[in-house]
Amino acid sequence: MDVREFAIAGPKLLVPARHGDHRGYFSETFNRRRFAEATGTDPDFVQDNHSLSADVGTLRGLHFQRHPTAQGKLVRVVRGAVLDVIVDIRTGSPTFGQHVKVELSAENGAQLWVPVGFAHGFCTLLPDTEFLYKVTNYYSPADDGGILWNDPDLAIDWPFGPDQVKLSAKDTTLPLLKDLPALFHW
Repeated sequence: MDVREFAIAGPKLLVPARHGDHRGYFSETFNRRRFAEATGTDPDFVQDNHSLSADVGTLRGLHFQRHPTAQGKLVRVVRGAVLDVIVDIRTGSPTFGQHVKVELSAENGAQLWVPVGFAHGFCTLLPDTEFLYKVTNYYSPADDGGILWNDPDLAIDWPFGPDQVKLSAKDTTLPLLKDLPALFHW
């Protein structure tokens, strides 16, 4: 497995090896021991989620769950491609408010580890994109939170503008980062 670190401490890009031949390939997409070695954490994944976004420019996020049901996520794409974005929302972090962007696709097989304390979102780059998440806590509507996808203070360069993205009603009314209380601590 190839492991990439970022300037922001915590998240990791993991690219599992693919062993191919004339039939296709085989890839071990999750191995608890290897994941712990690569990330320095041994989370207990309790739920898998699968989403389909039919249209290019579908944007989901930027989401997180508050304590006590905060979630770490291991995310990947099994069909299509996304621009995946995470934002450090850990109060006191030297990289608070900064973000990481990576392209995840079925073709590249990359996975992103999103630790607790990060808001997460993605925008589809291809039609009929299927996105998988392994999460470390169960979904809790009471603890659901987010940040507005185009918060000007975040300066995220999304591939599509406000008149091109497809958003849920919820994602159009999320607060700005500066309007959130301190939810996570460095």
